[in-house]
Amino acid sequence: MRLYNTMTREIDLVETSHPEVARIYACGPTVYRDAHVGNMRTFLVTDLISRTMRYEGMKTIVVQNITDVGHMADDTGLGTVAADKMLAESEKTGKTALEIAQYFEKVFHQDLARLNIYPADYYPKASESIESMVSLITTLIDSGNAYVGSDNSVYFSAESFPSYGALSGNRLDELRPGHKFDADENDSAKRFHADWALWKSAGENRTQLTWETPWGRGFPGWHTECSAMSLDILGENIDIHTGGIDLRFPHHEDERAQSNSAVSPTRGTNHEVVRQWVHAEHLLFESKKMSKSAGNVVLVQDVIDRGYDPLAIRLAFMQHKYRSQMNLTWEVIQSSQELLERWRRKVNQWSQSESQAMDPSVVAEISGYFSADLNTPMAVNAMRKLEKNSEISDGTKFEIFAHLDSLFGLDLVRDVGKDLGESLSVPTEVLGLLEQRNAARAAKDWALSDQLRDQITLLGFSVVDAADGAHVEPITN
Repeated sequence: MRLYNTMTREIDLVETSHPEVARIYACGPTVYRDAHVGNMRTFLVTDLISRTMRYEGMKTIVVQNITDVGHMADDTGLGTVAADKMLAESEKTGKTALEIAQYFEKVFHQDLARLNIYPADYYPKASESIESMVSLITTLIDSGNAYVGSDNSVYFSAESFPSYGALSGNRLDELRPGHKFDADENDSAKRFHADWALWKSAGENRTQLTWETPWGRGFPGWHTECSAMSLDILGENIDIHTGGIDLRFPHHEDERAQSNSAVSPTRGTNHEVVRQWVHAEHLLFESKKMSKSAGNVVLVQDVIDRGYDPLAIRLAFMQHKYRSQMNLTWEVIQSSQELLERWRRKVNQWSQSESQAMDPSVVAEISGYFSADLNTPMAVNAMRKLEKNSEISDGTKFEIFAHLDSLFGLDLVRDVGKDLGESLSVPTEVLGLLEQRNAARAAKDWALSDQLRDQITLLGFSVVDAADGAHVEPITN
């Protein structure tokens, strides 16, 4: 398998430290609110990588963190966040931080299941990994990479890590003083303005989520948890690290510096803990960045409430390259829903034909697109061509669609065995056109009636005029 490596800026062959096992670390959610469909697109990338590697014969170990303390980075663009996101939600709702975390983590796992995203092997929580973080920070202080600031917080010295910026392209001498890496940090307590907090001293007003340490009572910085968790569970050789492009800087840049510095006494200063960094691009909705202020935050539940199969979102994402910014719309979801239903209907029909052997060249072509930097748009297009290829038998099509669904994850055999009409869902647009055609026929406007019939045909349905009225059937040829 080959993937675009943010570190090298090239599509690199995935080379694992173990010949049969791929170690994957995926940045997970901060569980103070629902994860939206943009987050789900990023989590899907990890799932597709894992599915592809297993298809190629590898085993995978996937770790995804749950951030339930310490996330104070300003992601609003306003520079106004001054409290841990978990505590801010706690103050707003009157619930404890633990109650909030447990609720939204449950919803997170439910949404992953709805999108057929395989669960990770480990879901470590930040609040349950404090001992590991304290150990990591102690190591970094002993190695000279970290220090206790004048405010009793512990900071990582960015200048102690010579290759800082190699992942994101940022240079220390170009990072301006006053830039808020974390919204509540005290620049005057640092030795250098680009240093960041590994551990923060707790103020008198913080009554939840604090722990005693050798440096006093406090709580972890956001970036600390991923280094501690990944090193603890996966070790000093992590094959693939995934996340959204917004995490490339400063989160992943800082994480890289922490992890590499922590293992350098035994592995050498040139040892890279993470071999490949893989980032998913931003998702827009209706051409805008999703935000509460814009009123366009879309959740998986919102899609379900509109009557769509949540796997229509999965298919919509797969029709766009994960490294390209995508504009999701309700029209795109509707189109994906129609394609998903048509494929399931066809698979059901093909299953009733005599089984035929798969065509190895077709299987290799389609699976090869997954191996080529997750080129899922080409894989979807190849499945469309296979669907319409009259030279390939229905029995062969069934075997290939069923076999490759281990990569696509669309539950394409879900309707096998059902009555062929049972799984049919007619799009609202088609029903609307049919109603207009019925009205046109009642008015004896035959020209308009024919025009509307043609529009329905273009949408993949044929009109059947019967004694009990007109209805539509899917075009199967």
